[in-house]
Amino acid sequence: MVEVEIDSIRVSLMSQHRIVILKDTASDRFLPIWIGPYEAEAITVSLQEMEVARPLTHDLLRNVLQTLGAEVQRVTITELRDDVFYARIIVSVNGDTMEIDSRPSDALALAVRVHVPIFVDESVMEMAAAEPEESVEGGDVPDEEMDEGRLEVFKDFVDSLDLSQMDEEEKDGDGDADEEEEDGDADEVEEDGDADEEEENGDAEEAEE
Repeated sequence: MVEVEIDSIRVSLMSQHRIVILKDTASDRFLPIWIGPYEAEAITVSLQEMEVARPLTHDLLRNVLQTLGAEVQRVTITELRDDVFYARIIVSVNGDTMEIDSRPSDALALAVRVHVPIFVDESVMEMAAAEPEESVEGGDVPDEEMDEGRLEVFKDFVDSLDLSQMDEEEKDGDGDADEEEEDGDADEVEEDGDADEEEENGDAEEAEE
């Protein structure tokens, strides 16, 4: 098992879902997991120690466990199957240890409330975790560059974008603009020629008079 901590929660620009980023405490590996907006809010509320008027769902779960004398030992993300993460909540009751099946988002929301460690199976980390590429060799890396490095593991899709079509459309647009500009210049020259011709005719009539 690999111990991790919640590094951050990111917002997806493509949907209403959120991404919770788990960081390996012993290395720079990051594990992104898609979660729902409500679960993300539940985790954020607890991490930021925000006060709520009434208990939220995961607050209620914690209170029920404590009232029944159960103690949460840890939560583990045990499996990744068909792009779905599976988790377990390890609970101790009267000296007995029980494992409760859970979604990772619910397990994390409970873990931050009862302050227990979070673990991920090594096989899951090998399948889904990523490590940012080192952009600086040697020396201290500024905090800003470290933050950028964290995001590098989620920017691979940018490299797959086909921008050639956009470039061709932009060139076509520039060609049309140039053609319109040339037509405008031709019209302007023609108008100047008409003006000169009218002026010459006026001078001729004045001379005749």
